[in-house]
Amino acid sequence: MGYFRPTIEQMSGYTPGFQPKSPDVVKLNTNENPWPASPKVLETIKGLMAENLRRYPDPAGDAFRTAAAEVLGVKTENIICTNGGDDLLNICVRAFCDAERALAFAQPTYSLYPVLAKMQECPCVEIARNGAGSLDELAEADAALTIVCNPNAPTTDFLSIQVLGQLARRLSGVLLIDEAYVDFTPDNAIRLTRQFDNVIVLRSMSKGYSLAGIRFGFGIASPGLIEGLMKVRDSYPVDAVAIAAATAAISDQAHFKANVEKVKSERMRLTASLRLLGFNVGESQTNFILAQHSNAEAIYTGLIKNNIYVRYFKLPGLHDKLRITVGTPQQNDQLLAALKNILDIRQGKI
Repeated sequence: MGYFRPTIEQMSGYTPGFQPKSPDVVKLNTNENPWPASPKVLETIKGLMAENLRRYPDPAGDAFRTAAAEVLGVKTENIICTNGGDDLLNICVRAFCDAERALAFAQPTYSLYPVLAKMQECPCVEIARNGAGSLDELAEADAALTIVCNPNAPTTDFLSIQVLGQLARRLSGVLLIDEAYVDFTPDNAIRLTRQFDNVIVLRSMSKGYSLAGIRFGFGIASPGLIEGLMKVRDSYPVDAVAIAAATAAISDQAHFKANVEKVKSERMRLTASLRLLGFNVGESQTNFILAQHSNAEAIYTGLIKNNIYVRYFKLPGLHDKLRITVGTPQQNDQLLAALKNILDIRQGKI
């Protein structure tokens, strides 16, 4: 057609997880929380008036910033509200990177990072992920923006906050720590935003808070970084309904913590059960599991025939693995029964 920039014409966009139309499926492919959000969220949404929708929303989302600051032990000026965590990633790449200012990260990781680099036409430094060892290579690359997903998707592993602090100290550019899945870990990097003025922590309301359908994320950083990022974001990045829902959710810490513990409990049970079926499964610090099997792609196809959806990436280092969201006990039981049947058929047992 010739309308698009050559970079856009030639690149492949980000591919979201498949969204089945039928409700009669077991959906374990996009890492949603299987339990509903706080009842206070629906109460708050139902209480919104027509006037709330007629007017533009608060551009800064101050109601949420105030509530989140109290819960997280930071100040309101340390928080920026965004249209999901992906929006914050987009803002940061546009704010810090250009043709001569690189983006760096370790692979395999969240597949949106290289897509954003291509869109921005900035150099992209991709190194092989090797636990804490890969941080030395990231420090040596010293890019304008370095992203570390922690815990990492899709590998589920978690780097200590101490080693991330050492990386921040060595970088002359910005370190963005993507904590989309941190709700399910024992530690987090918020304290690094108080120690370093070049650290941004990304948070999502999609996982622990069960608000994937709302699309609400936020960043935590020094006031100077937040002020600069505000210049790059959309005029009204989060809508009035999302602000109200996210504020109600983060204010109900009892419900949030109960949901997280249910996910952790099922994560432990699902991990043990998959190992008994012959999968190689590492210890996960997320709300999903990465299960390795030599017949991963065939198993993935077999699950679809049983109306069960997990995620399969036909990519280097991931071609023999399935990413499986931790579901409810009932969903996990259906998954395990289907897997046993598929494996028995392939092994000629039935």
